[in-house]
Amino acid sequence: MLGIVHPAIVQYLERLPAHQDPVLRRMEAQAEREDFPIVGPLVGRLLMILAGAIGARRIFEMGSGFGYSGLWCAKALPNGGRVTLTDTSAVRCQQAQAYFEQAGQADKVECLVGDAVQLLQQTAGPFDLIFLDADKARYPVAFQAALPKLRPGGLFVADNALWAGRVVEPNPDADTKGIIEFTRLIMTNPEVSSSILPLRDGVSISVKRPVA
Repeated sequence: MLGIVHPAIVQYLERLPAHQDPVLRRMEAQAEREDFPIVGPLVGRLLMILAGAIGARRIFEMGSGFGYSGLWCAKALPNGGRVTLTDTSAVRCQQAQAYFEQAGQADKVECLVGDAVQLLQQTAGPFDLIFLDADKARYPVAFQAALPKLRPGGLFVADNALWAGRVVEPNPDADTKGIIEFTRLIMTNPEVSSSILPLRDGVSISVKRPVA
């Protein structure tokens, strides 16, 4: 697993008693079999708590895979709430739909196939929470596209904000440069207040400030 937290601490946190959702466990097993990156239960639970804390009804995910983080978010949504998933793979979207059906959450999801930034620009806002976990080199572009679609008081959350520690190494590659620039943007943009949690691979949380 990617991460900057000491492995023993991660194991301790993941062993803490908590409700075990069998569908999420099956999704975790698929991710392990296919070596497919997912946010894992610690970040997933954080997303669920954040969505519930702000009373989210509309969530947009920029990069969803087969719906693991989206299902965590959906668990916090009330009846009539909706999470919009995006992925470049139609197969992954089909898998996500199937998992949501197994979890009894099929009425809370739609999955769009294509480029996450373009799909967000084509989808009417506002959203209560936007979650980013897509092409790291394009994180700055994704943030700039997302901000107008986020309601005042809404949350913009991004995974991999510390990129396994590569953000502090010399000679960054394109992905790392993207995350570094993204971090500069969320920390200096006056429209948001931001912080980064050193959880798993780093999770940034930005709240959109109310219009003065």
